[in-house]
Amino acid sequence: MDKQLRIGIPKGSLTEATAELFRRAGMALHVSERGYFPRSDDSELSCVMFRAQEISRYVEDAVIDCGLTGRDWVIENDSDVREICELPYSKATSRPARWVLAVPAESKVQRPEDLDGGIVATELVNVVRRYFKDRDLTVKVEFSWGATEVKARLLDEATDGRGGIVELTETGSSLRANNLRIIDDVLSSTTRFIAGKSAWQDPWKRQKIEAVAMLLVGAIEAGRKVGLKMNAPRRRIDAVLDLLPAEKSPTISPLADEDFVAIEVIVERSAAPGLLVELKRAGASGIIAYPLNTVLH
Repeated sequence: MDKQLRIGIPKGSLTEATAELFRRAGMALHVSERGYFPRSDDSELSCVMFRAQEISRYVEDAVIDCGLTGRDWVIENDSDVREICELPYSKATSRPARWVLAVPAESKVQRPEDLDGGIVATELVNVVRRYFKDRDLTVKVEFSWGATEVKARLLDEATDGRGGIVELTETGSSLRANNLRIIDDVLSSTTRFIAGKSAWQDPWKRQKIEAVAMLLVGAIEAGRKVGLKMNAPRRRIDAVLDLLPAEKSPTISPLADEDFVAIEVIVERSAAPGLLVELKRAGASGIIAYPLNTVLH
């Protein structure tokens, strides 16, 4: 049997973003709506889907060799695993997701200390218990099976204004929709690529894990950048190059028309719109901005 690396893929809100990341990294995942074993274009990957909450436990127990999960769940499960790299992507943004302590907007609670003697609902039970313990606060932390935002107001009413929730948010839109107010940040988290110790000690698996990590990081890096191609008159080449980032070394190639050259460079995506206009004004023509799949440094 050919060697394979068994990798855990998060099932749920991260599935679509994860599949897109693997596609850009050249390891496209083919995910069926109800299936749990996505097929990858990389025949050396054997993929299985779990909830992100479970992946670090299965990696530690060598059920799978490696996987993608949030830093929050590695901490929550106290998993003894090797972190290979950070992969700052998520369902909505590239910013870290935040576990926040929130209460109803009308609550009298203004700070964590005001919840002393109260109840807080969350899915991240162990982290939140440590959060209150570190502050010498006696708060009952209950596990929430979902719809946590709904429980904030019920707990607040049941505890005479000492109830709240700790919930994960990327944009805060769900909290605002439920008229909740954030009073503190408990933990920030991004996706991590992790490996089990036994897999890391296997030379072939370690090499494969490192290769997968390199391609995934390269795909994320590429998402922040675009490639630019353009033509420029030789007499305007200095003016055009002066606009390009100083740390970049553009590729300059001669054209059939000896009075012109072709220039190609990679720039930050955020800088591209303004740069395109300035390049045109400096004399560049035939300017093309194109997306990148993978950038390896």
